Amino acid sequence: MVTPYLPSSHNHRRRLPILLKIGFLLMMGENKLMGKRWEDMDTDVLVKIFKELNLVELSPVSQVCRLWRLACSDPLIWGTLDFGLLKSNFIQTRASPYIWVDDRSDRRLARILRVAMAISCGNVNCMIFHYNLFMKDEHLHFISERSPHLKRLVMPAWNRITKVGICNAIQRWQALESLTMPTIGHPPYIMEEIARSCKNFTELKIMGSFDQQFASAILQFLPKLKVLSLRCSKVSMDALQCLLNSMEYLEVLNISHCLLLVVAANGRKQVVHELDSQILERASRLREFHYCQSRLCVACQRMVVDEGIMRWYRYEDWFWRRDEVRSLDLQDYGKLFDVGCERLTSVD
Repeated sequence: MVTPYLPSSHNHRRRLPILLKIGFLLMMGENKLMGKRWEDMDTDVLVKIFKELNLVELSPVSQVCRLWRLACSDPLIWGTLDFGLLKSNFIQTRASPYIWVDDRSDRRLARILRVAMAISCGNVNCMIFHYNLFMKDEHLHFISERSPHLKRLVMPAWNRITKVGICNAIQRWQALESLTMPTIGHPPYIMEEIARSCKNFTELKIMGSFDQQFASAILQFLPKLKVLSLRCSKVSMDALQCLLNSMEYLEVLNISHCLLLVVAANGRKQVVHELDSQILERASRLREFHYCQSRLCVACQRMVVDEGIMRWYRYEDWFWRRDEVRSLDLQDYGKLFDVGCERLTSVD
């Protein structure tokens, strides 16, 4: 039995509007079901109805009866668990991990994850987290144990996650195919773990900066990578050349709105405003090559103003979710954790 994460004193208040909403959906969609007992309804119809509910609404609904519980856990509902609206209450610090998160935020996240993992029953294929959601190893361990079939992870903030924590999670996610991650100080260890544990891994997105060390790690451990997006990142030209020269299986590369840097003869880094013909020729062999460095482009202008490290919080809520590569674009926020959930999942 799932324990709702809202205070119990509110249970009776939230059940009535939820059941009224379900009744309305039944009347709108399936008149032939009127008069049936709730536990006798067709599962496929229940799934269609429950797809319109968010996590707060699903929690009590999953406790009505066994049939409703099974319908609430259907993979069609839980294919993508989008926590893109959920953020930590944090303060930046000067010492590692450079972030302090208050205990209320951690407890809130833990309770939300408990309910989501309990109802989903391991059926989550894609999980999306906000760039200002700073989870700990304990959170990551909890979800990795309960989402064994995860194929895609979007987790742009690793400040409080240790090397051991992320590697243990990757080992459990053997079906992982796609990862969106931040820049890290020593990338070889995570590339090696992905290569060892995730045999179907083909897609990687880096948010932050991309240098020769990162490119070399990909080349060494993930030589068959097919899709790479560096959108809105600070990119070393040496790293870019390494990719184009050596990644023979690479099909899609996105360097749109990147700040491209080259080391000049005097040792200083200089911004490259145009790609030379040699790089363009190599890029033309790819199935898709996305590139934009236009002074008229808003995203490119923002990269210049932010000096190559995009300050996502300054801009629209949806801006960080975009990508020119269709398979990496996050589109609109998911329904499971919508604005209503964000307001109601407070911690006492």
